[in-house]
Amino acid sequence: MTKRVAVINDLSGLGRCSLTAAIPVLSALGVQACPVPTAVLSAQTGFPGYRLQDLTDHMGDFLSHWQQLGMTFDGISTGFLSSVAQAEGVLRFLEAFSGADTMILVDPVMGDDGSIYPGYGPELRQRVRLLVERAGVVTPNLTEACLLTGADYAGLTALKGPALFDAVADLGRQLQTLGPEIVAVTGVRQADHIYNVILDRKGRHLVGAPLLGGSYSGTGDLFAAVLHGCLLRGMRAQKAAALAVCFLSAALGDTLAAGTDRNQGVCFETHMGLLTDAKF
Repeated sequence: MTKRVAVINDLSGLGRCSLTAAIPVLSALGVQACPVPTAVLSAQTGFPGYRLQDLTDHMGDFLSHWQQLGMTFDGISTGFLSSVAQAEGVLRFLEAFSGADTMILVDPVMGDDGSIYPGYGPELRQRVRLLVERAGVVTPNLTEACLLTGADYAGLTALKGPALFDAVADLGRQLQTLGPEIVAVTGVRQADHIYNVILDRKGRHLVGAPLLGGSYSGTGDLFAAVLHGCLLRGMRAQKAAALAVCFLSAALGDTLAAGTDRNQGVCFETHMGLLTDAKF
């Protein structure tokens, strides 16, 4: 039977991120994606002058209708949250639809490059932490892992080689004590490579690739969607992360060759075969 995932995130018309990234990826992996839009944007927030329609007040309508229909989900994923009210809506959704076998993935989108995003005050950060505690899988970048554990980002990124990876793995283990079984700390840079430090019940795994270009919209969303879909299909975390990195590296190569603006996201469309051909 096809696995079904409720994907709670915003919908951006431009930018290849959030729902427009997750839905095709999950579909290519043979997983039904059921979107719960938290907002609709003309373009992701990196574009100047974007338009936004907040849908927080309608999340309860999705919840009640799906409850009336008796819907169940094999997985639930959450991404960027813009307010405390939105985070509380997600917590209510999890309460209503998560069972013992529901794989919850939380991407705790809060910051990057050592800085927290505007609007992420203490109350919202506390709600994100509650989501992390409910999750089975979390995919923070290095900044977010530090925010969740209270670690010193500057001191951590000053480390080199094995000392850096040992310290990041320690952050991952701290996050596991909150509840998640699988932790993927993404975007760990070392020399000319970028790594993901994966922790699961089998231990620590390092999955990396050459660093291509700079930061692009939606790469975290794509990584999380590949990881979630593969895990739901029974793939081990290390192999799932490796597939996500292979997929993103191929897409980034095309993106750089085309000179695509970072706000437009990565050109992943012609590489979906890597996902549809995956062996589970």
